[in-house]
Amino acid sequence: MQTITVDFTPSSEKRSYPIHIGHGILQQVDLIVSCLPQKRVAIVSNTTIAPLYLDNLRAALEKQGVISISIILPDGEVHKNWETLNLIFDALLKNHCERNTAILALGGGVIGDLTGFAAATYLRGVPFIQIPTTLLAQVDSSVGGKTGINHPLGKNMIGAFYQPRMVLADSATLNTLPDRELRAGLAEIIKYGLIRDPAFFDWLERNMHRLLARDPVTLNEAIQRSCENKAEIVAADEKEEGVRALLNLGHTFGHAIENGMGYGIWLHGEAVAAGIVLAADLSRRMKLINEADVGRIRKIFLQAGLPVVAPKMPPEKYLRLMMLDKKVDAGRARFIVLNRIGEAVMRADIPPVLLNETILACMNDE
Repeated sequence: MQTITVDFTPSSEKRSYPIHIGHGILQQVDLIVSCLPQKRVAIVSNTTIAPLYLDNLRAALEKQGVISISIILPDGEVHKNWETLNLIFDALLKNHCERNTAILALGGGVIGDLTGFAAATYLRGVPFIQIPTTLLAQVDSSVGGKTGINHPLGKNMIGAFYQPRMVLADSATLNTLPDRELRAGLAEIIKYGLIRDPAFFDWLERNMHRLLARDPVTLNEAIQRSCENKAEIVAADEKEEGVRALLNLGHTFGHAIENGMGYGIWLHGEAVAAGIVLAADLSRRMKLINEADVGRIRKIFLQAGLPVVAPKMPPEKYLRLMMLDKKVDAGRARFIVLNRIGEAVMRADIPPVLLNETILACMNDE
């Protein structure tokens, strides 16, 4: 097991927390118990994950004297909304959960985002712990304290920054992950190499076949290096006022794809992959990177089995949906582009003609 710390010590020592990464560590519930203010928890999961892991987790906690209640939600991005959030509140209230009752998120990114938002707002804030069971959640959404729900007009537009007490990432849970979900998680891993870690990008090019084969040593290495990158960024910029925005490479395009196609039709990682290819093409048109760089980026996503062609929507629809992005400032859309592989930057001076050319070209796979 490896442990990484998200270190907020310059501002508030109490909010620093560990990320535990290992194969088969879900049953090491002493890690969870050490973070609990009381021996009672609520575990939020979904109809897919609960049958796989919930009973064993509850039994292991019970052996440590921890009583738990279960809150089982429907599975899927389409359920990341107010109605599902209220199911969590209903269960917490009916079971008289208190301010010291920790909430555990057992599932993928949707469960983590919903549970974190519920924890941030129930009784104005209760402790919560992330137990991510998908690759995407282990390397991205469980780390950094972003929580929230979708709105019909935009993804993740309603939420809060609220840090967990701990993240427990057991790579053994990836054995039950469908291939499509595994590939979707690889998109966020590739992103770290592109925005700030060129050596990691090189490593991914050499090891993509091992990741797809679910080699546990290689998976743990990828998860650890991704979390190290994100932990450093989050500790430096918790509320996304500067460098943290670079984590959104491809997301302005990607969120437009998810929203425009209908939540859940494209997985988040699939939309991010196509979005990063769009961002790379835009970077080339701005003369920041060259054609060879774009080729490397397209090739690694193809290696991962991820889409490199954007879905067909009218360019004006893309532009309208991208104006709903959280990075819009003073009415101007801001995009994360690449100065080179391993260095991203946020720019607002995007010529509209280049943006339009990028959308048209990447829909037609030119």
